[in-house]
Amino acid sequence: MVLNRMTNLATGTYKTVSGQPPPWKRAAPPFFMPPAKRCSARGRQAAPAQFPTRWILGGLWLALSIAAVLSVDQFLVEEPTPESASAASGEAPAEIGATLASAGNLATDTAPPAAGLPAGNVPGGPPTAGRPPTPAAQPPASSQPGERGLTPAQAREAADRLFTEGLIPELRIEIAEAELKTLRQGATSFVIGETRPYVKATLTETGGVRCENVALKLKGSAGSYRPVDDRPAFTINVDKFETDQTFHGLAKFHLNNSVQDPSYIHEWIAAELLRAANVPATRVTHARVWLNGRDLGLYVLKSSFDRQFLKRHFGHAKGNLYEGGFVQDIDIDLEKDRGENPQERSDLKGLLAACRDPDVSLRWSRLEQLLDIEAFITFMALEMMLGHWDGYTLQHNNYRLFFDSGTGKASFLPHGMDQVFGDPNASVINLPSSIAAAAVMGNRVWRGRYRERVRELLPLFHPADGLRQQVDQVHARLRPVLERISAQAAKDHDQQVQGLKSRLTARGEGLLKQQSLPDPGPRDFDESGRLALTEWNPVSETPDAKLEVVAVNRVPKAYSISYQSKTGRCNSSWRCKVPLSKGRYTLHARMKTEKIVAANEQDHAVGAGIRVEGSDRDNVRKGTVTWMPVSYDFEVTDDVRTVELVIELRARKGQVWFDAESLHLTKESEP
Repeated sequence: MVLNRMTNLATGTYKTVSGQPPPWKRAAPPFFMPPAKRCSARGRQAAPAQFPTRWILGGLWLALSIAAVLSVDQFLVEEPTPESASAASGEAPAEIGATLASAGNLATDTAPPAAGLPAGNVPGGPPTAGRPPTPAAQPPASSQPGERGLTPAQAREAADRLFTEGLIPELRIEIAEAELKTLRQGATSFVIGETRPYVKATLTETGGVRCENVALKLKGSAGSYRPVDDRPAFTINVDKFETDQTFHGLAKFHLNNSVQDPSYIHEWIAAELLRAANVPATRVTHARVWLNGRDLGLYVLKSSFDRQFLKRHFGHAKGNLYEGGFVQDIDIDLEKDRGENPQERSDLKGLLAACRDPDVSLRWSRLEQLLDIEAFITFMALEMMLGHWDGYTLQHNNYRLFFDSGTGKASFLPHGMDQVFGDPNASVINLPSSIAAAAVMGNRVWRGRYRERVRELLPLFHPADGLRQQVDQVHARLRPVLERISAQAAKDHDQQVQGLKSRLTARGEGLLKQQSLPDPGPRDFDESGRLALTEWNPVSETPDAKLEVVAVNRVPKAYSISYQSKTGRCNSSWRCKVPLSKGRYTLHARMKTEKIVAANEQDHAVGAGIRVEGSDRDNVRKGTVTWMPVSYDFEVTDDVRTVELVIELRARKGQVWFDAESLHLTKESEP
C-alpha cells in the first residue's frame, strides 16, 4: 500500500478517501498557480495548470513519506537494552560506569555539556591512585591551526575574551615519548636552582585551536612541584619554536595544578583585589587539562610576566625584568627574564646599595630616585592584607622586579598567591624583614603613609559581601565542571568555597580591628641584657630535608635539620623575626653536628651555622662535632628594624641540632 501511495504521488493521481483533491491542492494559496487558472469562487477545481506546481509539491510529499516510513520501521525494531549494548561493544554496563564515575575512577568524556558551559567543555576526572589513564579523545574536527600574526590589538582582544567571558577551555597536551624522557630526567621533587628544559608538545583546545610545536616545561616550587608522571604544573611558551603563534592572544601562559589551593579561587580573587588597587597582576581563569590522554583534572590558567604583560601595565616593555628566586632577596644575583644585556645587574645592585646606605638621609633620597615609593607602599599593603605570607614583603619570595627604562624606577610585582587568606588574623602592622620593605618601613613618613594606605584599601575587604559574591560567581562557573568528575568532588569543592567565604569575612573583621593598634616597638631585653628567642619557624628550600623539634643528648628541646639524600643539596633553616632598636647585637647559640658534608658557595664552604638574613657568615661547622657555642655579631642602624635571625644547614648531607635554650640575643651597652 505504501508503494501504491508513492506511485500515486509521483503521477499526481492521489485521491483522498472522500474523493476530493489532496489537501495541498485544496489549501494552496492563489500564488501557487498562474493567475488564469485560479480556483473558482465556489472552490471548484480549475483546469490543470501548465505550471508544474503539483510535481514540486508531489516531490516534497514523497520525501516526507519516505522519512515517515523509515521512522516507523526504526520504531518497530526492538531497541537493545543497555546491558546487551554494552556486552556487544565490550564496554561495562551503564550503571557500573556511572558508579565508577561517581567514585572518581572513570572520566566520562562523552557526557553532554554542563548547563552554562560552552559546547565541548565536558570535564573528566582528576587522577587517582591506581586508576588507568583516560583514553585520549580525538581532537575535534573544528579545531583550527594556532593563531598566527595577530596584531597587538587583536591579541589583547582575544586574551580579554579568554579571561572575561567565563570560558573554561578543554586543553589536550600531547608530548612524544622522546620528549617525555627528557622531562623524566629531572628531579622528582623540587630542587633549588634546577634548570628545567623546554620540550616540544602539541596543544589542542576542544572546539578551538591546535597549536603545534609549543614549548612546554614543568613548573612549581617546594610545595607545588610535581613530576611529569604525577599531576605536574606547566609553563607553555606558544611562540618559542613557532614565531608569531599565539593561544587566545597569549604568547606564554601557565597551568597551575593548585595542589595548595583546593578551592582553585585564591589566585583569582587575589588578582582581582590587586588590580582593583592598581597593582599590576597577572590574569587568572581555569582550564581542563589532559596529558597524552591522561585526565589531569581542573587547573588554574594564568597569564605570564612577559612582553604583553609589561605593555599592558607600563605602556611598553623596555627595561629589565628579574625573577625573584625561591626565598631570594635583592642581594642575590636574580635571574633576568627580560633585558638587553643578560649579565648586566647595575640597576639591581643600585637598589640594594640604596636600601643599605648607612647614611639615613642619603638612603631616603636614593630610594626615591630608584623605587616607585607610592606604588611599593600599595604593593606591601595588599600583600599584608591578603595574608600573602609567602610573598616578597614577608618572605622575600614569589615576586618579579621590573626596572622601567622610561622612569628609571623599580616596581615589585606579586606572584604565587595560592595560599592567601590562610590566617584571618595575620598582622598588617608588623615590620617586615625583606630588604626593600624594611628600608621603606624604616622611614617614619613612609611608614605613616603605609598605615594610611591600609585604611584606604580596607573597603575592598570589609565588609566582605562583595568578595563573597565574587567567590559565588566563580563557584557557579566551576561547579558544573567538578560535578562531571563526581558528585563527591563537587561537594568537596562546596565545602572549600564555604571555608574561603568564612575566612574572607573573618579577614575583613580582623583588618578592621588592627586599624586602632599602635605600631610595634622594639623588643625589651631583661636586666642582664639578654633576650630569649623562642619563636622559630621552619623554612626549607629542599623538600627532602627534615626539620623537627626534638630532644637529644640531655637537651630537652633542640631545633634539628637533617638531610640524607644522595642527590642535590640542602638549603634549610629555622628563622626568628625580631624588631630591634638601633645598636650592636650578638646572636648566641649552641650546636651539635653529625656527618655534615658542607656545600660550596662562591668558592667557600657554608655547612651549618648562624647569621642574620641578608648577610654572610664566617662560622662554618661541618663533619661531626659535639655541643659547642657559636656567635654572630651584627648592627642595626635604623631607629627600629625587624631583623630575621637564621640558624641553618647548607650542605650535601648531614644533620645539625641547635639547643633551643641557648638561642638568645645580647645588646652591646651604649657608651
